[in-house]
Amino acid sequence: MIQVETMLNVADNSGAKVVQCFKVLGGSRRRYAQIGDIIVVAVKKAEPRKIVKKHDKTRAVIVRQKKPFRRLDGSYISFDENAVVILEGKTKEPKGGRLFGPMPREIKEKGFERIAALANEII
Repeated sequence: MIQVETMLNVADNSGAKVVQCFKVLGGSRRRYAQIGDIIVVAVKKAEPRKIVKKHDKTRAVIVRQKKPFRRLDGSYISFDENAVVILEGKTKEPKGGRLFGPMPREIKEKGFERIAALANEII
């Protein structure tokens, strides 16, 4: 469950390391986001000389969350951290060329095929 002001790790090589959510997209009164939802983030920590710089505002998709996420078959899945992948503009394409860590299969089901293809492990 991700909400405004949540700090998240970045699971790609776009240059950002830590981002902070400041808007959950999908409605004017929507408070929480979960796996597969798009949020607007501000970059708080970044690597030097990369695509994404500190203080940039960008869109990101949530790929891991600590709170248990209920699947359609009734099982639950949770991760050790909250993580996002930075997106290219308003598209569903990732900005980085490599992704780190496991990704849930719900990412592909929600239309992020490119992210699922780059993932080294689908859970």
